[in-house]
Amino acid sequence: MAGDTSGMKHACGVFGCVSAGQWPTDLDVANVICLGLVGVQHRGQESAGIVTSPGDDKGKVHSHKGMGLVNQVFRDEATMSKLKGNLGIGHTRYSTAGGSDITNCQPFTVETLHGLISVAHNGELVNANPLKEKVLRHGTGLSTGTDSELITQLLCLPPPEIETDGPNWLARIKQLMSYAHTSYSLLVMHGDCIYAIRDPYGNRPLCLGKLLQVDKEEGHSVEPEGWVVSSESCSFTAIGAKYHREVIPGEIVKITQSGIKSMCVIPRPDSHPSAFCIFEYVYFARPDSIFEGQSVYAVRYRSGRQLAKEAAVKADIVSTVPESATPAALGFAKESGLPYVEVLCKNRYVGRTFIQPSTRLRQLGVAKKFGPLTDNFQGKRIVIVDDSIVRGNTMGPIVRLLKNAGAKEVHIRIGSPPLRHPCYMGINIPTKEELIANKMSLDKLAKHLGADSVVYLSVEGLVEAVQSGVEKLTEQNTGHCTACLTGKYPVELHW
Repeated sequence: MAGDTSGMKHACGVFGCVSAGQWPTDLDVANVICLGLVGVQHRGQESAGIVTSPGDDKGKVHSHKGMGLVNQVFRDEATMSKLKGNLGIGHTRYSTAGGSDITNCQPFTVETLHGLISVAHNGELVNANPLKEKVLRHGTGLSTGTDSELITQLLCLPPPEIETDGPNWLARIKQLMSYAHTSYSLLVMHGDCIYAIRDPYGNRPLCLGKLLQVDKEEGHSVEPEGWVVSSESCSFTAIGAKYHREVIPGEIVKITQSGIKSMCVIPRPDSHPSAFCIFEYVYFARPDSIFEGQSVYAVRYRSGRQLAKEAAVKADIVSTVPESATPAALGFAKESGLPYVEVLCKNRYVGRTFIQPSTRLRQLGVAKKFGPLTDNFQGKRIVIVDDSIVRGNTMGPIVRLLKNAGAKEVHIRIGSPPLRHPCYMGINIPTKEELIANKMSLDKLAKHLGADSVVYLSVEGLVEAVQSGVEKLTEQNTGHCTACLTGKYPVELHW
């Protein structure tokens, strides 16, 4: 990811798999899920967990969760061998609601009158407090501070229209969605199936894939070996799965060994447009993921072209802070007619938790992470394209690094509008007071960063770059949440 997004945490990642054909299966479901979680590791790096089930009526599940990256939590064969089953779900987490602690690791599994259910969740409930009170008044205790546990307990509340001795999980999910309109992409595992659920506003992504079985003699795909569901389609390639489609906003999809079945679509209140998070395109998602029928890479490239139209500048070269803003920088270079040249070499072995034991080492943080490719830019005017600025802690040192290495001018161009408002739907963006766009004008920001100029992409320009590639865009069925940019939230916030 690019450099100047300090303080902004990603959403979580979910992944599920159901084996096709006869059970017990030869498909190693746990390893498929593990590889799938690695594919969405960028969405959460605090903890990871997998729950698998044989899918029979005995109600037994196997679970393993831990703090750290997926490959750290599932690092040996002994751990993986215990996760037997014909279906399962997994989760990789960044904390928004609830702290960074082992008790908050997902998936959550609880025992109900109708057997065990396991839940993995990406998002954040905007009305969590009144829902928490509803659960507590029902006599149910909560052991964590996460929305995911709250969702799990809400699913256990019987809807009034069904008998309490009948499971009817579809009715329970519908009831949950009537209580909470956003924000969640959910996987709910019970018995022999996984329910894949996306909130009516479609704020967080969720997509379906077909796990293909390869004919060893012919070398081509034959009957599906299983079905997978993921926060992002980028996780499908590594497991040999083919992208099928997105779960549409408000849809409840049931996945079993026989395939994928859409159960229903819950409408939004007052036919409100959907509100997919526009920052998934800007920063959070991997560029090889597909949303709304278009690749994230293509959107970032168009954003860069639009930025060049809105914020042209006399310069010699265009470059970027490696690496999520690279498509935008390439688009800017194409539109402006300037050459794209790399000016920074990234040290990939310096992580976010690198020990900084002294003031001097903290001041050299950027120098530890990036090395200037001096011969490429000495004496030249550089346009540096980045995807966003949050607190502004990283871009200033990068500008100084480039100028100290011989850059004549450094002009900053940002492939998204200024971040001015917190997100309450699953992204941990700093408070309004911490966001640098709220503290100073563009001229003052440029002076603060040591740059010759700073210009952001307009909100209208970003929306155009996104929506110009969306399939079947209509006023009522496709929209985008720009709350962190405009302060216009798609739903009422509850405190």
